Amino acid sequence: MRPFLSWRRSPLRLHAREPHPRFDAAAAVVISHADQLAGMVPGFSCSLSAQFDAEGLAGRLSPVLLEDQTVALFALAEHVGGDQADELARRIVQQGYRLADPARYVLAAPLLLAIARGQITAQSLASAPATRLAQSKTALADAFQDLLEWGVRHEASDIHLNVRLREAESEVKYTISGRYLTPERFRRMPTSTLVDMLSVAWMDIRGGNGAVFDPSIEQQGAMVRQIDGKTVMLRWSSLAADAGPSICLRLLLRDPASRLPTLDALGYLPDQIEQIDRAMLSESGAVVFAGAVGSGKSTTIAALIARLPSHRKVVTIEDPVEYLIPAAIQNTVVRNLDITAHDSYAAKLRALKRSAMSDVLLGEIRDAETGRAFMDLAGSGINVYTTVHAPSAALIPQRLASDFIGVSRDFLATPGMLKLLVFQALLPVLCGQCALPVEHLLDAKLRLDSTDHRTGDQWSGWLESLRQLYPGGAEKWRIRNPQGCPACMKAGLPQMNGYAGRTVVAEIIEPGIAHEATCSAQDCAMRKAGDGAIDPRDVEARFQAFETLRLQRHAHAGRGGQNPRLRVVP
Repeated sequence: MRPFLSWRRSPLRLHAREPHPRFDAAAAVVISHADQLAGMVPGFSCSLSAQFDAEGLAGRLSPVLLEDQTVALFALAEHVGGDQADELARRIVQQGYRLADPARYVLAAPLLLAIARGQITAQSLASAPATRLAQSKTALADAFQDLLEWGVRHEASDIHLNVRLREAESEVKYTISGRYLTPERFRRMPTSTLVDMLSVAWMDIRGGNGAVFDPSIEQQGAMVRQIDGKTVMLRWSSLAADAGPSICLRLLLRDPASRLPTLDALGYLPDQIEQIDRAMLSESGAVVFAGAVGSGKSTTIAALIARLPSHRKVVTIEDPVEYLIPAAIQNTVVRNLDITAHDSYAAKLRALKRSAMSDVLLGEIRDAETGRAFMDLAGSGINVYTTVHAPSAALIPQRLASDFIGVSRDFLATPGMLKLLVFQALLPVLCGQCALPVEHLLDAKLRLDSTDHRTGDQWSGWLESLRQLYPGGAEKWRIRNPQGCPACMKAGLPQMNGYAGRTVVAEIIEPGIAHEATCSAQDCAMRKAGDGAIDPRDVEARFQAFETLRLQRHAHAGRGGQNPRLRVVP
């Protein structure tokens, strides 16, 4: 690519011409900063992205009007000679415009975004350099805000920014209703734009390790943004992967006006709520919630604590505070990967024990440090509520006693120390307006989903296994309608057609009464499937194949087991 020069148009080049079918990217003029843009002859006038319906290309391409009424293409280096640029050049000519000579320019991502969004105009180019720099940063900040707003408005729990440093384009994905999705709006995100965007966003991080965004190291921190009048906290966690950094942004609503859901609204069954309430009456002991990442553990435990009577003093130690709990004294202790952060955590725990509280929420137990804190607090006779990553309620003690966490097995075996163990998962709820009877699986003429891999006969055998496992509920079983309906369709997210939110499925163990859950999480899910609320296929995908479960129960019965339902750890 040739460097920027001041170009004066020759009279011989005034005629409109058809764009060359294969543009040579090396012929593009490089504009490195706003001062060069201000020195163009003929000069830059304004962006035409809206006129050519090219707002979706703002991060990589923008048609611009020059002072002599010709049109040039501003683009990122990796897109200046691409098919989209060629097509846009053809459209420019078709609409009666003349292409400039030279016709294409390479710009840095912040500058290109600012132009495409109308933040840099011919008038603003006459301003001071500092103002022009601020405009390019504003464009990147606005683009980042756009990512956040889309996520909040579509009720995403996480935003995933997977940077591919050795590729021209990177990946923007969202976790929505537990699904890892790529909206069409954010496909083909230019890598250079995403890196610049993250560099600007990191400037607003609080409690982060590192003064600047560094793709080569793990970084974490938090920021607070206002979106649609709501306060949203973003928990930033980056992983320095081989291809480039993978940043996960957890979206947490911090609006004081927002009320925590009830256990019933979350999806707990009436008998499970009764069991929880009974255990909560006793003083001292630990309530431990388990589940995978994103299973709603923090939401449930916050809802549980909100049910405590007002005469009990509740203090929380969280990393960070995720939900505002009425009447609780909440503390954020960010434990970064440095000695100072760990010293701060220890100091907070020492102060906590002198706070005369009756109940404490101890965030997540994930390492030896939090394991020691758990033993110290639970052993002092107060009520402790916490979370851990474990695949079932029965395996919570094993997870706590693992070498990585190191809670003493003798401590865990002490009567009353563990008073309630809960495992939960989140499953999608079917749209009540368009869910289909399960018998639709048997119609070979219907293609219900692009992921279907069974024939009608195979689905018949699958249903037979299901009826053997869960007799009596088949008449109410429903499946997702992938076509959706006006009540459930979301623009740009066809993967979510047929769904209407999520619900908790859970299993509960009271160690002082039983060593096994009376109802497994999978059985809980099938109770809801029996009400037509959950697609049995989603139950199978989350836990285990129904045929596998049938064979396991058959083997267990063959060994003389008294319980016809084998409790299987996922």
